[in-house]
Amino acid sequence: MGAVIQARHVPVMVDEVLEALRVNPGSVYIDCTVGEGGHALAVLEAVSPAPGILGVDLDEESLNIARERLNGYGQRARFVKGNFADLGAICAQHGIPAADGALFDLGVSSLQLETAGRGFSFSREGRLDMRFDTSQELTAYDLVNKGGESELVDLLREFGEEPRPGRLARAVLRARPIETTLELAEVIARASAPSRRTRTHPATRTFQALRISVNRELDNVRLGLEQAVHALRSGGRLVVISYHSLEDRLVKNFLRREAAVCICPAGTPECICGHRPTLRVISKRVKRPSPSEVRENPRSRSARMRIAERL
Repeated sequence: MGAVIQARHVPVMVDEVLEALRVNPGSVYIDCTVGEGGHALAVLEAVSPAPGILGVDLDEESLNIARERLNGYGQRARFVKGNFADLGAICAQHGIPAADGALFDLGVSSLQLETAGRGFSFSREGRLDMRFDTSQELTAYDLVNKGGESELVDLLREFGEEPRPGRLARAVLRARPIETTLELAEVIARASAPSRRTRTHPATRTFQALRISVNRELDNVRLGLEQAVHALRSGGRLVVISYHSLEDRLVKNFLRREAAVCICPAGTPECICGHRPTLRVISKRVKRPSPSEVRENPRSRSARMRIAERL
């Protein structure tokens, strides 16, 4: 027997996830970002007999860890390498007509951050990569070294919310070719305007922007949320954990729209949209990890959870 693969990622807000999903025996849940299987394992252990769970992820390395961790649950735990933007087709292929809950944990895993060769971290030396799915062609290296100034400015402004994207873009162009994560982090640090000390590295927003662009994260989240709604039975729960303002704003606006009776533009004298709400927002206030969890797992500090129920 081979060595047991050790998971490195600590799942965020586990108790809150279980409460939000209302885990029951005989139910079926979809972990749309199963990663190393932390949340999926908690769902399976929550009740007896264990429910069924379908774990979806683009990262083959993480999936292998999840498969091994949950191997003892047999067919109750199934896994598929895929994009949650294709959730409808994935559910159809695996015989899930209506699920009791769907979970999205949109963060980058510890495995991805700590594996230098994956190129996600500005504190570890590695080639600029940042692909969740290592079989795709586009990498962060391509964006950094082949894009024009205007493309870099747009990327940094839209996906990194950088206050001075032009300054950083020009610094990148002057320094090209940039091969590694540490080289890029140094270029950004030198080009960043001096400011009061903050807890975040100057390259944080730049690396976020590149990662989002490489993996088309925001487009995929939009598609994934839309398909998750259709994958849920009436009363099924949709639980989403995001980690930065772009994601959280997208999720909040999606839930608000799907819960609305009318989505006509403001000022329309009479409703003509014909929209029918599909969700009920469980709590209008975002849920955050407890202070004790943040102390034990500092990476959880930016997590924001939103919950809705299928009508």
